[in-house]
Amino acid sequence: MKIAIIGAGNLGLAIAKGILHSNGATTMYLTKRNTKSIQEFEKYGNVTVTSDNQEAVKNSDILIFAVQPGHFTSILEETKDLLTEKHVVISTITGFRISKIEEIIGSDKFIIRSMPNTAISVGKSMTCICSNELGKKRVDLAKAIFNRMGHTMEIPEDQMQAATVICASGIAFWMRLIRATTQGAIQLGFDAKEAQELAMHTCNGAASLLIESGSHPEEEIDRVTTPKGCTIEGLNEMEHQGLSSSLIRGIVSSFEKISQIRKG
Repeated sequence: MKIAIIGAGNLGLAIAKGILHSNGATTMYLTKRNTKSIQEFEKYGNVTVTSDNQEAVKNSDILIFAVQPGHFTSILEETKDLLTEKHVVISTITGFRISKIEEIIGSDKFIIRSMPNTAISVGKSMTCICSNELGKKRVDLAKAIFNRMGHTMEIPEDQMQAATVICASGIAFWMRLIRATTQGAIQLGFDAKEAQELAMHTCNGAASLLIESGSHPEEEIDRVTTPKGCTIEGLNEMEHQGLSSSLIRGIVSSFEKISQIRKG
């Protein structure tokens, strides 16, 4: 695959690393206004670093846009006349709807929106994907790209904001839970480094159990709770203090906020 990543900032470079480390591109173009900080990527041999977006578009088939939202319109305007029937346009720009992209480059292009999260840098992103009508023919291609860096799910575009809360903001929510578990472990006598290690790997194990087994969380909870035991005692106290309720209320509050931002 001939891939161009337009906007090689933090997200763009994370995507580039995931593709390159899995040998997912025959050639790759990385673009940035100031290329000095990304020059080292040319060591891969099949990577060209440039500040010329038009050059990247001309020499690539798959175009992954990872630029700032305020720059996206002008970059599409700059490159739209170079787009052909072979190009697949993949946007990672939050809040930039497909209809808006179509207004600029036309609805006769393969257009896909993707919403990865920051775990893409370690190959563990939960990436949500949607497309325009024509783009449905290239959704499997987009999934193949992002599955190299985690897991993908195709959803309707009107769920992209909700997915942003669950998957992107969700990283922060889970970090806070891990931090709280770490603090609890410190209170029980572990030093800070040990406490965080215990919390991180236990969290990773819990998620992996569900992913590998396909179980419902309550099934796995039942495996570690015993009558009058310490686990159910702890779980019930957390629920008495509003653990599940506060999480759900936080998620809904975050969604209400992102909805307000979009209207503004």
